[in-house]
Amino acid sequence: MRTVEILGVPFAALAFDEALALLESYLSGTRNHIVVTPNPEGVMLARRDPAFAGAVAQADLRLADGTGIVLAARYKGTPLPQRVRGVDITFALLRRLSAKGGSVYFLGAAPGVAGKAKARVEEQFPGVRVVGTQHGYFPPEEEDAILADIRGKRPDLLLVCTGMPRAEIWATRHRDLPARVTLCAGGTLDILGGNIRLAPAFWRRIGLEWLYRLLTQPSRARRMLDIPRFIWAVMQGK
Repeated sequence: MRTVEILGVPFAALAFDEALALLESYLSGTRNHIVVTPNPEGVMLARRDPAFAGAVAQADLRLADGTGIVLAARYKGTPLPQRVRGVDITFALLRRLSAKGGSVYFLGAAPGVAGKAKARVEEQFPGVRVVGTQHGYFPPEEEDAILADIRGKRPDLLLVCTGMPRAEIWATRHRDLPARVTLCAGGTLDILGGNIRLAPAFWRRIGLEWLYRLLTQPSRARRMLDIPRFIWAVMQGK
């Protein structure tokens, strides 16, 4: 598989349909595949956090979740086919699992969100079996019980939305879990649960989804300072 490296992170040079086909092949396999979806903020975090950088490097698949990643690849003269957002690939996988009667386990977000996501997903994708839910604010002493629950449920898809870098580091540490795909997909559970709205198509089409999210979620302002830092680092070739 061809990859394009952006500031030390190698992204899969796959169009959306190609990425989905690869993930479907993972679902037909026998081992757990870790999939991560870094955006520009994630790339900059990997430059500061060796543990996160190591987790991203060990993932089976790194998808370009961010217009900035695609633009940076084009600037470098090594273009990526297109952006592949974690939330979009999640919805596509849920459609596939619904058609096949597959299972998913939701891990992450605030208490109550995963339960709401379960109800909404089972209504929208009636063939999907949501075999377990767990919020992301569990204390360390509860982790063994959560791991045992996941092992007992053996989901086809384990959706981990505990935020960067926790999700990616946790998924790497527990690579032996009996899922087929462990997908680290940021705030996707909040979207599935109805807590956060997707940016309107217009904002996504013009590449300003990040601005929409900043306007609707001002608490993201501090972390979004990484966007100009990312642009500067790409332009400097550092």
